[in-house]
Amino acid sequence: MIATLPPSCGPLSAAPVAAALAAAFCWAFASLLWRRLPTSLSAARLNLLKNLLAVALLLPLALALPWQVAPRSLLLLALSGVLGIALGDTLFFAALRRLGTRRTLTIDAGGPAVTSLAGVALLGEVPRLAQWLGIALISLAVLLVVHQRAPREDQPEGAEGVGVALALGALACGSGGALLARAGLLAGGPEPLQAATLRLGAAAVVMLPLLVGLARAAQGPRPASRRWPLALAATLLGTSAGIVLQQTALAGLPGGLAVALLSTAPVMALPLAALEGDRPGWRGVVAAAAALAGVSLVAGLVGLPGA
Repeated sequence: MIATLPPSCGPLSAAPVAAALAAAFCWAFASLLWRRLPTSLSAARLNLLKNLLAVALLLPLALALPWQVAPRSLLLLALSGVLGIALGDTLFFAALRRLGTRRTLTIDAGGPAVTSLAGVALLGEVPRLAQWLGIALISLAVLLVVHQRAPREDQPEGAEGVGVALALGALACGSGGALLARAGLLAGGPEPLQAATLRLGAAAVVMLPLLVGLARAAQGPRPASRRWPLALAATLLGTSAGIVLQQTALAGLPGGLAVALLSTAPVMALPLAALEGDRPGWRGVVAAAAALAGVSLVAGLVGLPGA
C-alpha cells in the first residue's frame, strides 16, 4: 500500500508551490523546444538520449550530497522512473509530434482528474462536489482540444487520433509515476535532486537496449543548423530542472495538490503557441482556462459555498 500524507488544512508553503509552477513552465517551454528539434530518431531513442544527458548533468551534483536512502524508497523511486519517465515520456514525445505542444499539454492536464477517479475506484475516496466539478471542467478541456486541428497540415490520415491515444497513455504513466515518486519520498527518500537522478537513472537503464543500432537510426538528412544546443537547452529545462522542481513540489505538498499545480503547463503554453504556428483560437483559450479552473477545484485551491 502506498503511504500518503493527510491533506494539510493550514497555509501552504510558498517554496513547493513556486517549485510546482516553475516546473510546469519548464515543461511547457522544453516541450516546444523538443518539438522544434529536427531529428530522425524515434520517440523512444530520443527519450533515451535525453535521459542519459540529464543523468550526466545531475549525477555529479547528486553524488556531492550525503545519501540516506531506505531500500523501499529506492525501489519506489526507480519504479516511478521506469513508468513515468521511460514509458511516459516516450509516449509524450510521440504525441508531441502529432498534436503539438499546447494540445498535448492540455490533455496531460487531466492528471488530477485521473488521480481522483482512481481514488474512487481503489481507495473509496469520494470527491467533494467542487472536485467533481473540477473533473468535469478538465474533461471539457480535453474534449475541446481533441476536436481542434493540429498546427501541422502534413500529418498522415489518422495521426491525430493516434496522437490523442498516445497523450492519454502518457497522462496515465505520468500520474502513476508521480504517485510512486511521492510514495518514495515519504518512505525516507533522498533530497529532490537525488530523487530526480535516481528516477532518470532507472529510466535510462531499462532503455539501454535501444542503444543497439542507434548510430544507424540517427543517420538521416542533416539540418543546416546545429541540433545539440536545442537538445541541451530542452534537457536542462524540462528534464534536469523540471524533474528536480517536480520532486521539490512532491516532497512539500500533498500529492493531489502537487499534481494539480504541475498540470498548469497548458496555460503557460498559450503565449508560446505562436512560435510553432499554432493558433489556439477561442477553443484553445477556453480549454486552457477550463483546465486551470479544473485543477484548482480538484486540488482545493478554490472551493464552492457549502462544498
